[in-house]
Amino acid sequence: MNTTRRPRLLDLYCKAGGASMGYHLAGFDVVGVDIEAQPNYPFEFYQDDALNYLALHGHHFDAIVASPPCHDHTTLSSRAGVNGSGWLLDATLEALAAQPRPWIVENVMGARMRADVVLCGSMFGLRTYRHRKFAVDPRLPWLPPVPWHPVHRVRTSTKKTRKDFAAGMHISITGDVGAWTGPACMGIDWMTGKELAQAIPPAYTQHLGAHLLDLLAGPEAGAA
Repeated sequence: MNTTRRPRLLDLYCKAGGASMGYHLAGFDVVGVDIEAQPNYPFEFYQDDALNYLALHGHHFDAIVASPPCHDHTTLSSRAGVNGSGWLLDATLEALAAQPRPWIVENVMGARMRADVVLCGSMFGLRTYRHRKFAVDPRLPWLPPVPWHPVHRVRTSTKKTRKDFAAGMHISITGDVGAWTGPACMGIDWMTGKELAQAIPPAYTQHLGAHLLDLLAGPEAGAA
């Protein structure tokens, strides 16, 4: 009987679980934390302040990931205004650096943080681009390989999306996007449209999580 324990991973600011699902598929037992209730979150969940939960419980996990609110870092904030959550990115990076567990932080391209890895939906055959950058704990002795990034030849639709999708266009997963875009554009079939607009494709974190899992397993696993 195989009694190997799956490593436990803490996902801060988890929302409805796009990143969490990818880490789960990579081989982690995932626990999500968010300040707002997440009725569609597919794993163990705690409604709490992320930094407070990290301080109290972070030591119980093998790895920690985080997606601090991106609203104040997006290009749309120049039109819609900021909501005062931007400070959480620096605060989260500082808190993670001060504790011993390996970590990965995700955010939008406009966020002021390192871009150790940049991933795009086209790398995984998805019908949206949705670039996201990831800062990887500098104490780790590796950076994950980056998949081939195809040239963006397919146009993206933001209006009349059903018609344009049927015509072969990609869809921008923002605003009032419909839940029907989830499977083909995000690899997600459990979220509402509003939740999709706040999510990242699980394929991104499944890719990163596989390499993080290899690191946690140690050289013995690679030699087996």
